[in-house]
Amino acid sequence: MPRRLMFVQLKTGYDTDRGPSWIGWVDFSKTWSTAYVRGRTLRRSGGMSDANFHDVGTGEEFWVSGPKRDRTDTRYGPSSPDIDPEAVRAYRAFLDGAPLPGRQNG
Repeated sequence: MPRRLMFVQLKTGYDTDRGPSWIGWVDFSKTWSTAYVRGRTLRRSGGMSDANFHDVGTGEEFWVSGPKRDRTDTRYGPSSPDIDPEAVRAYRAFLDGAPLPGRQNG
């Protein structure tokens, strides 16, 4: 199962990109259509204006993407996402110029 360091933001229930966000490890299915994060199963979805995944259990919508080195991950919401403790080391290395784990070649 592919594992990537990702930026994740909850969209449902928050006014235009003001939901809680974090950077942490996300496990993906072989087809990349399902993501597993913080005990949730998220399925890739199309047709949503501000989200690209939804929680299969609750229907809540999420934005999942690679973190940005310039830290501009959120558009209008909280400017500093939480960093999951197990992801701090890899995220700091990324900010210092290292490639994202699992993306060394693109």
